[in-house]
Amino acid sequence: MPPIGAHIQIKGGLATGGLAYTDAVAARAVQVFVGNPRGWRLTPGDPRQDARFTAGCAERGVPSFIHTPFLVNVGSPTEATVEQSVATIAHNLARGAQLGCRGVVVHAGSAVGEDRYEDALRQLHERLLPVLEAAPDDGPRLLVEPTAGGGRSLAATVEDLGPYFAALEHHPLLGVCFDTCHAWAAGHELTVPGGMAGTLDALEATVGPGRLGLVHANDSLDECGSKRDRHTTIGAGSIGVAPFAELLAHRSVAGVPVVVETPSERDGVASAGHAADIALLCSLRDGPAQAQAPAA
Repeated sequence: MPPIGAHIQIKGGLATGGLAYTDAVAARAVQVFVGNPRGWRLTPGDPRQDARFTAGCAERGVPSFIHTPFLVNVGSPTEATVEQSVATIAHNLARGAQLGCRGVVVHAGSAVGEDRYEDALRQLHERLLPVLEAAPDDGPRLLVEPTAGGGRSLAATVEDLGPYFAALEHHPLLGVCFDTCHAWAAGHELTVPGGMAGTLDALEATVGPGRLGLVHANDSLDECGSKRDRHTTIGAGSIGVAPFAELLAHRSVAGVPVVVETPSERDGVASAGHAADIALLCSLRDGPAQAQAPAA
């Protein structure tokens, strides 16, 4: 069964804060930032916190993942952005290897202009492929996350991953992070019966079996095709509960970790919180009859 967890908060340190949060919300899979998610500064980490975090995840049997900063865009027309993006991805892959992580998530990025799509794909080939070729075979996979669309995204729909993977020569370390809110915003109709399953079938047909490495389970505040990336509590948005049961039952998700990036009770907003989202998804996974949407 897919382990279910959250993007965890690490106030106080990767191990001190991160492991305490993991236990508090009963997360069985975790995703973290290892630096400022909105900046370029590359930090080496604290060796003691790193060691405790790695050991703590191993003791709990919790797979871990890193999410790269939001600024990363290898398809950018700005050379400085491309250079910093490539350096950041390489750094996060190295940190992932240090921490024993399964994968490093990176947003697919944008060509920043309709007339630059082919140029952006060439940049992926010329600048990002060497990073994958230099990475250790037993290190974390680079998991490309399709975005919500807009701004000439390099991958928004799951079918967009075809040219993206071709540009990177289907490298064996390349995988996919599937975000439900992004897919919905990009136009995948997930709420009709079979909609989620059909989207996952299309994903597997596009990139091949075994490439799905992580799922971001997020409901959406907006309608299908909105191109807006606004997450909300599972069952409190426009996607609803039923598609998540369909997701967790799909063959391609078997054994694939699932994390929520929904509002947390510690974010200072009114929400059911990560613990409630994880519990709901676990009930859907273990038996749909037990699942109930959160109270309004």
